[in-house]
Amino acid sequence: MRRAAVAGAFYEGDKDRLEEQLRDCFSGISREENENIIGAVVPHAGYLYSGGVAASVYAKLPPADIFVILGVNHHGIGSPIAVSKDTWGTPLGEVEVDDAFVDALPKRIIDVDETAHRYEHSIEVQLPFLQFLFDIKFRFVPICIGLIDKDSAREIGEDLADTIAKIGKKVVVIASSDFTHYEPDRIAREKDEYVIEAIKELDVAKFYKRVYERNVTACGVDPIAAMMYAAKKLGAKEGRVTKYATSGDVIGDQSSVVGYGGIIVV
Repeated sequence: MRRAAVAGAFYEGDKDRLEEQLRDCFSGISREENENIIGAVVPHAGYLYSGGVAASVYAKLPPADIFVILGVNHHGIGSPIAVSKDTWGTPLGEVEVDDAFVDALPKRIIDVDETAHRYEHSIEVQLPFLQFLFDIKFRFVPICIGLIDKDSAREIGEDLADTIAKIGKKVVVIASSDFTHYEPDRIAREKDEYVIEAIKELDVAKFYKRVYERNVTACGVDPIAAMMYAAKKLGAKEGRVTKYATSGDVIGDQSSVVGYGGIIVV
């Protein structure tokens, strides 16, 4: 069992309080399922800061048999590209990994490694949103990525697309990422808009070029790129922004913010 590492920190640790917190995140957001969604970009900060942006994406997600969640290895432990097979627990209950999907992955560069996931929040914080909406009637595949490398992102994306095409189930690929870190609000928005434009075009080469060109400190560059590679191979045509905000919108301090972008890929 992979027990929650950041319950009580990034989100409420009590079931009732967490459900109330999630209801607050969805406040004012209408539920509009889009069956055409293949992928998404969702932030992974504390719910106080990015929960509304995350909810803007989740409100549009259709039910799926499997959600593949591509997260970031902030701690630098374990395999650089690691999938977990443990059952994961949150205050809302347990979610099982789809072992058949994991077993079907080509494993060219994706290792089964629980260590990389033990303390990592970027995947964990997505699960309560899915549990809240879908009442645990789904399985998921958590893949933690600890490097920035375009070729590796392409291999991950291709492996995911090939596996999804082979298993014949409804799968949505979620890239967990925040955008610019600790810049003044105006600069963060300019930088993030620049790279999000490439995501909207599903242009991976332009995405990497713009990240390096402007030194954009998005933490999930490879998860986003891998999702784009997979989604394009599965027929996606574009990305659409559901909401963008910064931490400054919540705390009022514009001098040093983190950017959060919600994007669906169809």
